[in-house]
Amino acid sequence: MSKIRPSKGAPYARIMGVGGYRPTRVVPNEVILETIDSSDEWIRSRSGIETRHWASDEETVAAMSIEASGKAIADSGITAEQIGAVVVSTVSHFSQTPAVATEIADKLGTNKAAAFDISAGCAGFGYGLTLAKGMVVEGSAEYVLVIGVERLSDLTDLEDRATAFLFGDGAGAVVVGPSQEPHIGPTVWGSEGDKADTIKQTVPWDRFRIGNVSELPLDSKGDIKFPAITQEGQAVFRWAVFEMAKVAKQALDAAGITPDDLDVFIPHQANERIIDSMVKTLKLPEHVTVARDVRTTGNTSAASIPLAMERLLATGEAKSGDTALVIGFGAGLVYAATVVTLP
Repeated sequence: MSKIRPSKGAPYARIMGVGGYRPTRVVPNEVILETIDSSDEWIRSRSGIETRHWASDEETVAAMSIEASGKAIADSGITAEQIGAVVVSTVSHFSQTPAVATEIADKLGTNKAAAFDISAGCAGFGYGLTLAKGMVVEGSAEYVLVIGVERLSDLTDLEDRATAFLFGDGAGAVVVGPSQEPHIGPTVWGSEGDKADTIKQTVPWDRFRIGNVSELPLDSKGDIKFPAITQEGQAVFRWAVFEMAKVAKQALDAAGITPDDLDVFIPHQANERIIDSMVKTLKLPEHVTVARDVRTTGNTSAASIPLAMERLLATGEAKSGDTALVIGFGAGLVYAATVVTLP
């Protein structure tokens, strides 16, 4: 017989509040066209993106996270001192250690909350949400702050015609807490590492060691290029449209609902053509509100789902209590989908 006392957590978990932060600088397609041979019409038709936000030097990963988190905590009706854990999903915090989550937890005024970073690319918010739900139900934290944050402008090759227009910066956060009813469904998640090369960093950081710099790519001026995100666009598109629609359907089945039961669909804001194709494949009814934050925010990776959620609620396109399907997918290749009740 085990001598270990069982955990005492909540029966279920729910999203209690959401907050977002977009950098003040708005970058139209015309700025992108200064460094690539393309057109505003081509960018809009291929991605749906009209503008994106780029962070200033002061709008760091931590600073944007703190702004978004403050809003999420206020929206949830609790205090920072009640946060028991802080989970930050990002691929664009350049200090390997310590985790940026520890700085955020301290500056928010938590009471020595557990804090750590995760790296799951564009599926990062779904991964963090799943971990938070587990902590609340298991009892290791009553309230968990989940943050998706990126400064992808730092990892964008502005001379790469395939990706220069895609990425933006921002932070989104939610507070996950206890519930007497299920408001976060089972997560359908996974990885397909055999497709890792379809979205990746151009060169690893260790190439910058003395002796390796001759192997680094150069820009049009002959200067060494900083590492950037690159992808095989058509391969990613096909995978996202066909395989991720299947994952989304599995998440609906796992939650015990049908597309007719949905009020809102919040997919990762990667590309509006992908979003449209998923809506068609899933046969979502016309009454379902579809997040299209990508048009003015671009692809913000781990931040895209909470940012889109926050905007839908702020504009009244979605309301508290709505049932939403969320799905993130990206580099790895990794994915995570679940059904949630909006805060």
